[in-house]
Amino acid sequence: MFDEEDLEAIREAKAEWEAETAGPTLDRFGEREETFTTDTGGQQVKRLYTPDDIADLDYAEDIGFPGEEPYTRGVYSTMHRGRLWTMRQYAGMGTASETNERFNYLIDQGSSGLSMAFDLPTQMGYDSDASMAAGEVGKAGVAIDTLADFETVFEGIPLDEVSTSMTINAPAVVLLAMYIAVGDKQGVDRAELRGTIQNDIMKEYIARNLFIYPPEPSMRLITDTFGFAAEEVPNFNTISISGYHIREAGSTAAQEIAFTLANGIEYVEAAIEAGQDVDEFAPQLSFFFNAHNNIFEEVAKFRAARRLWARIMDEQFGAENSKSKQLKFHTQTGGSTLTAQQIENNVVRVGYQALAAVLGGTQSLHTNGKDEALSLPTEQSVRTALRTQQILAHESGVADTIDPLAGSYYVESLTDEVEAEAREIIDDIDDRGGMLRAVDAGYIQQEIQDVAFERQQEIEAGERVIVGVNEFEVDDDPEMDLESVDEEDEQRQIDQLEEVKADRDDDAVADALDAVAAAAAGDDNVLPPVIEAVKAYATVQEICDVFRDEFGEYQPGV
Repeated sequence: MFDEEDLEAIREAKAEWEAETAGPTLDRFGEREETFTTDTGGQQVKRLYTPDDIADLDYAEDIGFPGEEPYTRGVYSTMHRGRLWTMRQYAGMGTASETNERFNYLIDQGSSGLSMAFDLPTQMGYDSDASMAAGEVGKAGVAIDTLADFETVFEGIPLDEVSTSMTINAPAVVLLAMYIAVGDKQGVDRAELRGTIQNDIMKEYIARNLFIYPPEPSMRLITDTFGFAAEEVPNFNTISISGYHIREAGSTAAQEIAFTLANGIEYVEAAIEAGQDVDEFAPQLSFFFNAHNNIFEEVAKFRAARRLWARIMDEQFGAENSKSKQLKFHTQTGGSTLTAQQIENNVVRVGYQALAAVLGGTQSLHTNGKDEALSLPTEQSVRTALRTQQILAHESGVADTIDPLAGSYYVESLTDEVEAEAREIIDDIDDRGGMLRAVDAGYIQQEIQDVAFERQQEIEAGERVIVGVNEFEVDDDPEMDLESVDEEDEQRQIDQLEEVKADRDDDAVADALDAVAAAAAGDDNVLPPVIEAVKAYATVQEICDVFRDEFGEYQPGV
């Protein structure tokens, strides 16, 4: 971008500036810190950046244009000038009817996509009347037992007009089947269904522990989903490969994208090994990242992730379809950054994090409610979080040009550094036999734990300032109204489940479950029989138990 003569002149001018301008000021006042680093400490931040810091950058190869490889500047040619990101707000309120009310409220308030949270029993493949579910029904999201619950959730919501993201992993095939079944009952062409299932079991083994089956059959369920969706629901994202939870567990920004893309590599390899063509399923892969407070580090992370994935898909898998190389991602603001102290400060944190996500070119965004450090967000908190996105979109000007930080000496240099560190981590994982082996050995988990421990030590020592927590504290915080789940909801959910079971055709359920078992035991795709099973009102647990019987349950370290 600059010839050697220009760079030498810049170096000389910088040396003169350091000696004659900055030097006397430093001698007199010093600086706030001896060294400055990015938020996660992965990269040291220099005092000043110049063209010399990006001297090796090739515009065409490393930056390029939006919608063209290597997609550093975005996956679409017009990005947010053409269409704003999808504004999602996470919702899953105890019962199906409450969730339907919240979904309709969000749509009325201008939300352009739905994001569905499920309670822990549903995420673990248990019905609300199971002993394992006691005390947890509807607590962390909506309780889903049968298709009847899904029909209630989406009552009055045409599935050909909304995009729905579902945070579900081990039982993902069952919940996708329910979504398809609701669409069928509404008369919606399956090709018109849009949304995402998280379906990322690898990060469960790493960070969340909400797994059911061992890795190999779990991968089979995922690749069956890839194959079915490519034919039947081509506009539905079949997986959201999630760095969000990895970052929430304590990873650095570079680790977040490295571990996430390494998981992506495992999924691609599994699908290819199952006989699928990379250019058939890869366009339906999507990603899910966190947004933390350091704006420049986060923007660099998003840009680096896009470029690195494009190169992986091209060099490692020989993808030819341009859509196979495009890393499309949803972003959620950082839940772990929210504080219970001085809760109003969380509105500011979320605003900056959302800004970073938009500057980084996200396709979809969820902004946390200020009270999510304490409970499910209230209606008022959700509205403020959504308004944060709308103000960004319509008042800030941030969406008026594409990749506005491109060309910044700092941002381009940081993008290179984050990508290089992530690539080094991925290569190390490859040397260890791949992500599955690295996870099974506990290596990934230990790497994240080490960073989280170091971070906590910095906070406790006051070396890392958390406003309102270890600095700028106040004696009292005002009381807040918090969302809570009615304890009676659990019994109501169980009663509704019993009614569905009493009204359904038991023989049809048994036949449908037998068909699921036959598919699981053989080589047939499991999605078609699972769809028929949910239409017969087989429960989530009944279907998951069929898979438990065939595949077993995962026991870490065994």
